[in-house]
Amino acid sequence: MTPRSKAMIFWTTGVLAYVIAVFHRQSLGVASIEAAARLGVGAAGLSLLAMLQLLVYAGMQVPVGVLVDRLGSKRMLVIGAAVMACGELVFAFAGGLLPGVAGRTLIGCGDAMTFISVIRLVNLHFPARRNPVMVQLTGLIGQLGAIASAVPLIHSLRAYGWTPTFLGAALLGGVAVVLLLAVLRDSRPHHAAERPGLKAAWAEPGTRLGMWTHAATQCSAAAFLLLWGYPFLVQGQGLDPSTAGVLLSVLTLCGMVCGPLLGYLAGRFPFHRSRMVLIVIGTTAGAWTAVLAWPGRAPLWVLVLLVVVLAANGPGSMIGFDYARTFNPAARIGTATGIVNGGGFVASMSVIAMIGLTLDLSGGTGLDAFRWAFAVQYPVWLLGAVQVLRYRTITRRLLAAQPST
Repeated sequence: MTPRSKAMIFWTTGVLAYVIAVFHRQSLGVASIEAAARLGVGAAGLSLLAMLQLLVYAGMQVPVGVLVDRLGSKRMLVIGAAVMACGELVFAFAGGLLPGVAGRTLIGCGDAMTFISVIRLVNLHFPARRNPVMVQLTGLIGQLGAIASAVPLIHSLRAYGWTPTFLGAALLGGVAVVLLLAVLRDSRPHHAAERPGLKAAWAEPGTRLGMWTHAATQCSAAAFLLLWGYPFLVQGQGLDPSTAGVLLSVLTLCGMVCGPLLGYLAGRFPFHRSRMVLIVIGTTAGAWTAVLAWPGRAPLWVLVLLVVVLAANGPGSMIGFDYARTFNPAARIGTATGIVNGGGFVASMSVIAMIGLTLDLSGGTGLDAFRWAFAVQYPVWLLGAVQVLRYRTITRRLLAAQPST
């Protein structure tokens, strides 16, 4: 078997594990209304579930990045898949807030180990010129898990109920463990490159440029898909649950189309990556402004426009990982990727929490309450755009100061 064939087999296996991880991650989003009734919680309680899941995910990014650099991708992927399966098992039998929190915490813990491990496989087995496209393809194919967590999961909840649905999700996690053990092979890095990784990765301005890129571009679509999009569309905009599920799937499918295009552009025009990021931030803010300022409920075509624009958020956030690759050596790529990924999920967690808190303070889940709630995104976009511009200037200055070869 040629090295290229091995690289494709290992990457494909890792991506399948990532697909299942995305399914676990987003399974709460379409089950949020049922979760509120089963667990006996309101908007703040639902925010707590999603926020803790993301808090664990974000908080583990740097430690997991260091561990991936030390232990390799296979071990981390196997552990992550097993922990997520346990989380779904706990969630299947949860009858109150505390078991629900335990289940989602385990899912966040296992999920934290997955994407970074797959990105390390890409960096080790594919040439640098193909890296942006392969990272985008990883994110693109991973969104199949989001599709599976939309309409099919809604149907399963209606047809079979809560416990059988999440037991099936736990079984899917077990399948991932078996697949990874059987197929994936991975080597550990040399010890000499391990120790300085965290400090050096954080000191690199390009890493922080990637972190703010990921934070500013990911948070809106993440909050929409992970928790608040489905209630907003059903309770705020008055859509049928099936229509809302289709819109969530449209968002994911459009993202799958947008990903390779942005990956190609990022690889072809690396000096203009920050411009692409700022365009994603600006169009996202503009689309939300159109929906939130619409008198009464927005027509379906405006909501379709919103989800199409949000579809660029995920691919846009992947540019942050390309910054991590560009400005860091392979020996600390896991650590740098963890910093970038952690920043994005801290921003997403913050937006999810602020939306839930605003809904509770507004006293309901009507259209006006959702308008105020989703308006909390504007300061996050502004801060992210400012920081992207700031670190773009710093990195360009440092690159210009380097002697030409």
